[in-house]
Amino acid sequence: MSFLGAGAPAHPTAIIIGVPYDATSTFRRGSALGPQAIRWASQSIETYSPVLRRDLEDVALTDAGDLDLEHLPPEAAVDAVAARIAAVAGTPAADMALPFLIGGEHTLTLGAVRGLAPAHRDLAVIQLDAHTDLREEYEVRSISHATVMKRIVEVIGVGAVVSAGIRAGTREEFALAGTMRHSARSLAIPSVVWTWLQDRAVYVTIDIDAVDPSEAPGTGNPEPEGLGAGDVLAFVRRLGDLRVVGVDLVEVSPPYDPSGRTAVLAATIAREAILALTGPRPA
Repeated sequence: MSFLGAGAPAHPTAIIIGVPYDATSTFRRGSALGPQAIRWASQSIETYSPVLRRDLEDVALTDAGDLDLEHLPPEAAVDAVAARIAAVAGTPAADMALPFLIGGEHTLTLGAVRGLAPAHRDLAVIQLDAHTDLREEYEVRSISHATVMKRIVEVIGVGAVVSAGIRAGTREEFALAGTMRHSARSLAIPSVVWTWLQDRAVYVTIDIDAVDPSEAPGTGNPEPEGLGAGDVLAFVRRLGDLRVVGVDLVEVSPPYDPSGRTAVLAATIAREAILALTGPRPA
């Protein structure tokens, strides 16, 4: 099953890549089933966005299936994601497709950033998340869903990260987050920060737990007082103002949402993001 019936165009403008991996998940595992659930849920939504007035039927979208990461340790899984994304980033600009990764645990973001950073020396990262994910180590692992942003900071620098939705972490993590370009509980990014982002290549990582669990219960580490689903969708539509070179949507864990509404929301976020980012780009 492909995402929203994506075809196989010769020159895609966007490519869905599934990353079914949750080996470092520690509380409620199940995000390895996320890619399958998001593709399933996409069959229930329309290809057309009445807000953006665009249709996925007019986008050269392909679904490349899932990376085979079963039984790999986190380090090797990250390397595999990096290699796949580096291959996309190394494509001539005229043929380059927007990689959209669906997870899977948040650790995959490190691989994506490592794969893109050599091709985009000015790379910045926008993180929508409930958690800081800035631990130095978690349960004897230096690479995990709880350390992913710390490892990313080591790749691109703390000043190149903009975080929103953050409402959980250790005292030490919040201290480090305070040195980022921007880190806040809300989605209100100051205009000066947005202007700074417009001058850079941007990678966007969306942890579904940024959304309040009343609207997205199917995730491994739900946190109360989260962002509204409508606000996240509005933010995603605004990404068309930026030069986004990659996106991921992670931590959808189907076993904890029998209703399937978390996966439906994730599929809708993916549709809106792809439509916003494959339309006319800023000059």
